[in-house]
Amino acid sequence: MAKYLMLGKYSVEAVKGISPERTKKAVALFKKQGGKIIGMYALIGPYDLALIVDMPSNAALVRTAIALTKLTGIGFFSSPAMTIEEFDRIVR
Repeated sequence: MAKYLMLGKYSVEAVKGISPERTKKAVALFKKQGGKIIGMYALIGPYDLALIVDMPSNAALVRTAIALTKLTGIGFFSSPAMTIEEFDRIVR
């Protein structure tokens, strides 16, 4: 599976819906597409959330990101990620 970094920015409407239940629904969206959340972090700065996820494909990530935005109102920027070890093997 491929790893991705997802950075999210709350809208005013998204802030109103913050709850543990919504977080559980978000986690379920990733599982439904065959993926999983490795880490979920609240941020201080230009983005409000960071998720590190494992997904089976780019298509699965896109489907999940769109469903997540529909569910939460949070806009996400997503980028493929690799470990430093993977990076070092590629650039050798």
